[in-house]
Amino acid sequence: MATAKATFAGGCFWCMVKPFDEHPGIESVISGYTGGYVENPSYQQVCSELTGHLEAIQITFDPEVYPYEKLVDTYWTLIDPTDAGGQFHDRGRSYMTAIFYHDEEQKKIAEASKKALEESGKFKMPIATKILEAKPFYKAEPYHQYYYKKNPTHYELYSIGSGRVAFQQQHWGEHDE
Repeated sequence: MATAKATFAGGCFWCMVKPFDEHPGIESVISGYTGGYVENPSYQQVCSELTGHLEAIQITFDPEVYPYEKLVDTYWTLIDPTDAGGQFHDRGRSYMTAIFYHDEEQKKIAEASKKALEESGKFKMPIATKILEAKPFYKAEPYHQYYYKKNPTHYELYSIGSGRVAFQQQHWGEHDE
């Protein structure tokens, strides 16, 4: 199996893992930090908004089984792509959205997908999600990994309380997290 990487920032990384996890062709979904200028930052450093990092996930996947286009399509349904100041109740640079491409083909797919979303009329505001070249990705602390499995009750309360679930239902209909 030849694998590839996909990296997405979509606000709190806890809420970004479950929708991608446990599908055929998905090897792993790791929570971490990318896009900044401090090597191997801690959660506390990233939350300080002084490292330039975004909370993100990095997916290792088999593109023959789960194509990159499908990952991008799923990604859009998890975020508010019009919010340039964070996601839902989480505010600040570390919660901004971005697609980090790993090669020119991913860049082309992400840009085409963003353009199609803009032209769809689904959102009244412009799409604020950036498409950026992948930077070093630093794995978050162990307690952040697969948070939805380790702390299911808190995860559910957080995803509902943050406003993410209501937004998804409003814009995409019934949503299987």
